[in-house]
Amino acid sequence: MNISLVPIDETNREAVIALSVREDQPFVAPNDYSLKQADETNAKQPGVARPFAIYADDRLVGFCMFAFAPEAEDEDDRYWLWRFMIDKSEQGKGYGQAALTEIIKYFRDNGADRLHLSTEPENEIGMHIYHKFGFRETGEIDSGEAEMMQKLL
Repeated sequence: MNISLVPIDETNREAVIALSVREDQPFVAPNDYSLKQADETNAKQPGVARPFAIYADDRLVGFCMFAFAPEAEDEDDRYWLWRFMIDKSEQGKGYGQAALTEIIKYFRDNGADRLHLSTEPENEIGMHIYHKFGFRETGEIDSGEAEMMQKLL
């Protein structure tokens, strides 16, 4: 399986918006909302929000978005996995773990020394996968979400 992260543009934007998660996963923001946030963020800070379509071989299976701000004064605000989802029809096939491997590689390859994310504690599947990949809780809670971090060096 070949996983690739492809920047969102007009050729894949509507297909990414059409992706969704199961009803028992209400903690995942809809992709149209995330893309609107990316547009708003990049209007103020160009290039900070980096949305990607996740493809397995040539098939769209998910979406992720990064906050990538190497110049941020607070080193804990520089590199974030801001959004991550696999479409409900593609879950349970290993795409999430394969995509997370590529996501971590992207940050390492682009000079990040640590990667942050946050998720609701009720997101048991996500928490399990994040722990499996070496993310640990920082002890911080933001808007009801547990912040997690992984050192990449």
